[in-house]
Amino acid sequence: MSLQTHLTQLARKHEALEREIHEAIQSPSANDLRIAELKRRKLQLKDSMNRIKTDSIH
Repeated sequence: MSLQTHLTQLARKHEALEREIHEAIQSPSANDLRIAELKRRKLQLKDSMNRIKTDSIH
């Protein structure tokens, strides 16, 4: 798998988590622990994408 393909897949997962977080927050029965876990996973994806981009520059 190429680096660009991997970054694209990570970006799609990041966007999907963003939508899932938005939907969870809008839900009347929002589970704070679930939302926190989704946000943590989203941040991990963003960190991974940034690390890959930084490593590819050097």
